[in-house]
Amino acid sequence: MDQKIYNVLFLCTGNSARSIIAEAIINREGLGRFRGFSAGSHPKGAVHPYALDLLRGMNHDVSGLRSKSWDEFALPDAPQMDFVFTVCDDAAAEECPYWPGQPMTAHWGMPDPARATGPEAVIRVAFAETYRMLSRRIGIFTSLPLASIDRLALQRNLDTIGRTAPEETA
Repeated sequence: MDQKIYNVLFLCTGNSARSIIAEAIINREGLGRFRGFSAGSHPKGAVHPYALDLLRGMNHDVSGLRSKSWDEFALPDAPQMDFVFTVCDDAAAEECPYWPGQPMTAHWGMPDPARATGPEAVIRVAFAETYRMLSRRIGIFTSLPLASIDRLALQRNLDTIGRTAPEETA
């Protein structure tokens, strides 16, 4: 019997760091059960170079990553999403496009590493911390028994994952 592949869309405003990192993590760690995508409400048009450096350093394939608008995923021929997660507070507050199929949604907000300031080492640590938090949250999410959990319990789990404090994801 074929196992369902769940489509997951990660949203943030610029689609240059957090959502891109989440897309890369779920595509590798989802073990073929999840297909990740990312987009932004106001995409920067390019992936942040530190995000790419980090992902390459963690042995992720970055060849298909690009900054794109969430409008691409509201088109009739776009993949139907099962889950849509906002990873920044700005995107969570914006009115999202209509997502066909009524995907489950949750807010998994976290600081934007692209806004980190200071020496290069400090900025790179911010990117690494974002990766760590997203990796932990995605790991919890991908371990949920999606086929056997009711929608209300699943929504509670998704919301709880998003409220997990950074120190709790260690």
